[in-house]
Amino acid sequence: MAKLYGAIEAGGTKFVCAVADEELNIVERISIPTELPAETMGKVISFFEKYQLVAMGIASFGPIDINSNSATYGYITNTPKVGWKNYDFLGTLQAKFDIPYAWTTDVNGAAYGELKKGAAKGAASCVYLTVGTGIGGGVVVNGQVLAGYGHPEIGHLIMRRHPEDKFGGKCPFHKDCLEGLASGPAIEQRQGGIKAYEIPQDNQAWKIEAYYLAQACVDLTVTLAPEKIVFGGGVSKQKQLFPLIRDSFKTQLNGYVPTPPLAEYIVPVALGDDAGITGCFLLAQEKERER
Repeated sequence: MAKLYGAIEAGGTKFVCAVADEELNIVERISIPTELPAETMGKVISFFEKYQLVAMGIASFGPIDINSNSATYGYITNTPKVGWKNYDFLGTLQAKFDIPYAWTTDVNGAAYGELKKGAAKGAASCVYLTVGTGIGGGVVVNGQVLAGYGHPEIGHLIMRRHPEDKFGGKCPFHKDCLEGLASGPAIEQRQGGIKAYEIPQDNQAWKIEAYYLAQACVDLTVTLAPEKIVFGGGVSKQKQLFPLIRDSFKTQLNGYVPTPPLAEYIVPVALGDDAGITGCFLLAQEKERER
């Protein structure tokens, strides 16, 4: 009988739940709107109850507690998402399904998927940055998802301001962090309410955006020295950004440390919207092998 694995990519807007076999062939996949926990998790549990799973991978919006020694391990913690603050996500599932779980952030799940099956395949390390409604980053080092006391919050790197940027910043915690200056809502607000996808490709807004994303790449290069930096999310679908990011990165790094060729180093996501769910399946398989 084939082994079946569960995967949950839990986002602030929707939950993607899926079941796959050992070869990652999808048996069934559904999307559930992110409502209050009781409603959403009830639907999640009903979906997985149809299957005999051997392990599950969960990649959740956050912040989340990934410290296994913590009393709130497995919780979504200080989220502004109504109803989800201090919610015992992992414990709710463990009460229903006695199987091994991989528990990580949505961006760590995507980073792992891209490392094993996507744009960073063949590498031992990568950083995955998603740029959309917010900015988040996942890190894999030596084939392992990076985790310490907590998980990386790359979207809140503090930025040096672009000399032409007068925008105050949108982050309620830090104002001019990466997310506050370069997320989709920040771009829109800086442009007086114009959506990112409506901004002409030759607009100065993209040079400012590229400056901040390149600066983040410089910070990550000199701290983590990853083999790949992979961009996903809605803003990253703006293909004109990548030459701008690479050019600005080259200027800002100023030859300080060597990197791979930039066209191979700073790249778009290869798995698209499947990066996170793929990472969940792969992490679930790892957990099952550890058992």
